Amino acid sequence: MTTEFNELLDAGDHAGVQIWIIGTRDQVIHQINEFYVKRIATDRSRFTPLIPAPFGRDKYMTMLIR
Repeated sequence: MTTEFNELLDAGDHAGVQIWIIGTRDQVIHQINEFYVKRIATDRSRFTPLIPAPFGRDKYMTMLIR
C-alpha cells in the first residue's frame, strides 16, 4: 500500500494496535526477528516478554504494540 492510500484509512480508536504472535518458542523468536528485519517493528523492545500461551503445550506468545 502506498502512503496515498494509507491516508484514506480511518485510524479510528487511537489506542495502539496489537499484533499477537503465538507458536513454539523458536517460531515466535524467528517471527520477532523477521518483523525487525522487515522493519515492521523498529525496535525489539516493542514486543512484550515471551510468556507461555494459556492453550496448547509448548506454545508461547508475545505481543507487538504499535
